[in-house]
Amino acid sequence: MQNPRLASRYAKSLIVLAQEQNQLDAVQTDMKYLQAVCKQSKDFTNLLRSPVINADTKEKIVAEVVTNHVGKLSSAFIHLLIKKGRESNLPEIAFSAIEQYNELKGIHRVKLTTATEASEELKTSIINKIKADTSLKNIELETEVNDAIIGGFQLEYNGNLIDASIVRDLRDIQKQFRRNIYVRDIR
Repeated sequence: MQNPRLASRYAKSLIVLAQEQNQLDAVQTDMKYLQAVCKQSKDFTNLLRSPVINADTKEKIVAEVVTNHVGKLSSAFIHLLIKKGRESNLPEIAFSAIEQYNELKGIHRVKLTTATEASEELKTSIINKIKADTSLKNIELETEVNDAIIGGFQLEYNGNLIDASIVRDLRDIQKQFRRNIYVRDIR
């Protein structure tokens, strides 16, 4: 994150304004759209951060990307960011706005990383298990596929990591072999 304090402040102002205008859910949807665009297109993010491209060109390109996808409030907010020269922070602001919305609504983000695509049955099972074992009730599950973990899963929520992956087990076994705890020193 380039500037988390700045992103948090701009996101807070957007959330407060959205609350005042009863458009909180619409702004949340808009920020998720922007976050998805930034994740999918590195070129778009590079455009926002480029010091070479002038603000007018950036505004035209961003307007094309967000037209018919975001509401008037979010569009005006993005225009203001570009006008103030803060468009490079848009990905972080969108992320921070989503986080603040989730905190406001009591929604907890849970990230599930698996080696292959997780089935809907598995996702539902994990959500139900988390609800049963913790005090978390509103859960938003984000899934990611990372074949580097070989098998098993990694589950992240509230700053906790449950790592039940094969790659972690292999690292643990590798550490045991390095320490050689099963062979005594022979002299």
